[in-house]
Amino acid sequence: MTSITTQDYTIHFNTDGYDKLNAFLKTSNYSKLFFLVDNNTHNHCLPHFLSQISTDKEIEIIEIEAGETHKNIDTCSGVWNALSELNADRKCLIINVGGGVVTDLGGFVASTFKRGVDFINVPTSLLAMVDASIGGKTGVDLGALKNQIGVFNTPKMIIVDTAYLNTLPQLEMRSGLAEMLKHGLIHNKLYWSRLEDLSKLTLEDLDDLIHESIIIKKDIVEQDPNENNLRKTLNFGHTLGHAIESYYLSRTDKPTLLHGDAVAIGMILATFISTQLTGFSEKENAMIKKVIKAIYGSVEISENDYAPIIELLKYDKKNEHGHINFVLLEAIGKPKIDCQVDNELIIKALNFYKE
Repeated sequence: MTSITTQDYTIHFNTDGYDKLNAFLKTSNYSKLFFLVDNNTHNHCLPHFLSQISTDKEIEIIEIEAGETHKNIDTCSGVWNALSELNADRKCLIINVGGGVVTDLGGFVASTFKRGVDFINVPTSLLAMVDASIGGKTGVDLGALKNQIGVFNTPKMIIVDTAYLNTLPQLEMRSGLAEMLKHGLIHNKLYWSRLEDLSKLTLEDLDDLIHESIIIKKDIVEQDPNENNLRKTLNFGHTLGHAIESYYLSRTDKPTLLHGDAVAIGMILATFISTQLTGFSEKENAMIKKVIKAIYGSVEISENDYAPIIELLKYDKKNEHGHINFVLLEAIGKPKIDCQVDNELIIKALNFYKE
């Protein structure tokens, strides 16, 4: 796959990525390399990564616990302390090898340690490849509230090696697919239609779709790096999706929802709301619900859950001046930002999801 060059860094693919990384390390003057992994990627991904690396620089490995519940300041403190104890200086390089939790948290740690050191992302999950590791967003959760603390900062490069997808459980693959479906709905009807019937996809098709998904996000981010306008469209499905994800994370009596599963629910809700507010086609709304539910099934959301989920909307990062702003669709590939939705319509959308 052809490398994708952004304004600030380049995304390299598969074996070519390691050639570029090794050349970069050879010509750089880094004092020491730190590889940040979680306990899953340490076992399943790091051996492959290390086998591709050629460097005479000193290497240290820092491991964190896997999972969204560990994407917090306490984990950051542990990594900052480990860096200090291992004599990291301002000329070190942090390489984040993992899914969205590792790349988000690792980017934030690098951006704040000694007021900022360089980092590289090596996403190992589908979600991180097409979304989390791209676009310069770094950060952590505040309790159950998603991504409340963070900064914009870009890596030196990104290496997308789709061989890592062979290590993923099916549920994690499904989670990442939600962001690809989102890219189709907000940007390109043809891309969406290619994802409608997954049974027909080959591994080569998946590589091509990942490449195209990254280009879609890259093009949007370059036009609006700090999310003042167009980049907000990437939050389609995330307003209610994040609220539902946070709510389920905070409840011991609820199953843990992966990010993509929550966004999938959020997309069904946002598409229904679009039929009520922006004239989106009811026929296409029904089709989108059918496609998404065929992939993700249904999550039980009771009427008692409605109020606490709606309450969590006030923490959404798109909110301005006390208004909760949604991304909706006028048509597939034609999003509309900064749409205000009343609670009555949100409840109607939740009931539609349950039907």
